[in-house]
Amino acid sequence: MTVTLITGANKGIGFESARQLLEVGHTVYVGARDIERGERAAATLGARFVQLDVTDDASVSSALAAINAAEGHLDVLVHNAGVLDTALDGPAALRSFDTNVVGIVRVTEAALPLLRRSSNPNVVTISSSAGSFWAVNNPERPEFRLPLALYSASKTAATMLTVQYAKAQPGIKFNAIEPGTTATDMTAAFGIGRSVEESARIVVRWATLGVDGPTGTFQDEAGELGW
Repeated sequence: MTVTLITGANKGIGFESARQLLEVGHTVYVGARDIERGERAAATLGARFVQLDVTDDASVSSALAAINAAEGHLDVLVHNAGVLDTALDGPAALRSFDTNVVGIVRVTEAALPLLRRSSNPNVVTISSSAGSFWAVNNPERPEFRLPLALYSASKTAATMLTVQYAKAQPGIKFNAIEPGTTATDMTAAFGIGRSVEESARIVVRWATLGVDGPTGTFQDEAGELGW
């Protein structure tokens, strides 16, 4: 039985990824900061719930301890929790990096002992092509005109963390992905994006890699992305 934890899974891409992974037989833990919303999402899906705030060390430790007690291991970790802040000031920067970057470190470090007990450990980071220097400097790409300095910078850092973890933990697959511009509450102000069902299929593809799957890469649905 494949045990999967998805952070920020009470809505959006995380919720839909959980639904699709349940369909292929995973035991899915919905990680969510808000207990009421998380429990409701898990009940709707038929998944399991752990209260998990990626900006809080105690919450992260408690969530992984609960999974350890129930399952004894973790096979797949999906770093999905994130924020998109359009402000550009100190508080917004701290909020963006604490969630989108430091949160990855908190959860990964807490999860590593459980992942090492898996026969096919796999970590998927939901990054963004908005964090690609290649994309944001290419006038032919939509990222060229996105005014999202903090989001872009934090996703660049998230991708770099993924690559560094892949080098440091060769027994565990770590890949960063761009799931596609998706219509969620994060992108509502821009009025853009495709369905969560389409984007979640990209997440599921990477969350179900075989033992010989790639590691240390940054990909979208077409292949490796320029950095």
